[in-house]
Amino acid sequence: MNNFSYTQATDVQEAIHQGGGPDSAYIAGGTNLLDLMKYNVTEANALIDINHLPGERDIIRNENGGVRLNAFISNGTTAYHSLIEENYPLLTRAILAGASGQIRNMATNGGNLLQRTRCYYFYDINTPCNKREPGTGCSAIGGYTRMMAILGATHEPNDQACIAVFPSDMCVALAVLEAVVNVEGPNGERSIAFSDFHRLPGDTPQFDNNLQKGEIITSIDLPAQGFAQNYSYLKLRDRNSYAFAMVSVATGLELEGDRIKETRIALGGVAHKPWRVQEGEDFLKGKTATPENFAAAAEIIIEGAVGYKDNAFKIDLAKRAIVRNGLMALNPKETQLPGAVPN
Repeated sequence: MNNFSYTQATDVQEAIHQGGGPDSAYIAGGTNLLDLMKYNVTEANALIDINHLPGERDIIRNENGGVRLNAFISNGTTAYHSLIEENYPLLTRAILAGASGQIRNMATNGGNLLQRTRCYYFYDINTPCNKREPGTGCSAIGGYTRMMAILGATHEPNDQACIAVFPSDMCVALAVLEAVVNVEGPNGERSIAFSDFHRLPGDTPQFDNNLQKGEIITSIDLPAQGFAQNYSYLKLRDRNSYAFAMVSVATGLELEGDRIKETRIALGGVAHKPWRVQEGEDFLKGKTATPENFAAAAEIIIEGAVGYKDNAFKIDLAKRAIVRNGLMALNPKETQLPGAVPN
């Protein structure tokens, strides 16, 4: 562990001023940042503690009927909050599928959005990694690829290739809910649509999101539509706890009788950001919620997927997961109970 300075910011402007340095970093729960520092992936010479910033430390109703999540409260508090359990149960299920109880009680909502990939090569500073050191190469290509991306990645011969995936469960649900991320920084306040918050690697794989230097996530807004009646979160992984997703799917449905009025589907574990394809969702509108229709939508959503020798199985797995999760969303009271194993 390298030496670093530590200060507690007492207001947002003070934190923004201190966080503008090239080697500074904000710390709240620290569940990812401290690991990165221990592995020498991140070298922060100055940590600014933002846990003590003034403001509403709760989850509150917005005037538009939606809900605002404070960025500094824990994932655990969020998952069990009555407003979330009753109105956004998809978010509750996604959060509880991630990490462990101890980590969820430390990790903050804002920090969840900012966590970095768990790619083995990103964490191994002795290997080339374009995300860690742009221009050095991607060790995952030609290496062990079981956990890597099948969609939205940058492949060879691009000299900024990156096939890492974004690990969050919470963010897959936020993508379906079409959340809005509120931030404050040196240039003032702004709101970012969730679909625009995270980035695909492109030519700049070192950047995970569109935050500017010094900006702080202050809150996350959820719209009134929470898919509280028909929803499902399915996480497929090597073991049933404390493991990152091979493939995860969040599905929200609005039904009129036996037909789909609206659907949103987002995937995790397959790309550099939560993966949504509007054309696949539009295909399902007005159709009955059958395995055949979900399978046809899955083909549209997974179109263009590219697998390597160790992760090619994820292409078919993702398609099957979309179908299974769509059917699970029809009866969430049975399929989304803790410990439930749907057929």
